[in-house]
Amino acid sequence: MNYWLIKSEPDVYSIADLQRDRACIWDGVRNYQARNFLRQMNPGDLVFFYHSNTKLPGIVGLARVIETNIADPSQFDTNSEYYDPKSQLDSPRWQTVKVEFVAEFARLISLEKLKQEFSDGEILVVRKGNRLSVMPVSASAADKILQVYQLTVDS
Repeated sequence: MNYWLIKSEPDVYSIADLQRDRACIWDGVRNYQARNFLRQMNPGDLVFFYHSNTKLPGIVGLARVIETNIADPSQFDTNSEYYDPKSQLDSPRWQTVKVEFVAEFARLISLEKLKQEFSDGEILVVRKGNRLSVMPVSASAADKILQVYQLTVDS
């Protein structure tokens, strides 16, 4: 199993929205490095849900990848801000995954706390200037976060 972190602004799509919806596709990613990380995800991988661009950014919950290699439908939607005129139905440029809600944490793990606890080799979100919306998390960092919340997650 691999571990990942996905960022979303809470006023756009929050952990509460994912809990309400139970599952969603993670559409609208338009950075090639983040897209490549999405391509590396496998069903069963765990995903830390991070609220960004908010007064107190940080990890707020946990999701699980349930489907991979999905052509992001927003790339074909001419009314979407994520429309990509270079994408073709037979050769999409942007793939994504479907994630399901696992847990909302009782308290946020702030970016400041993450910076105190982890190196950028463990969690890229602590790297100065990192703006990726999808990134890997080391197994050791993931285990430590899960232990803090006393979470056991069935595969």
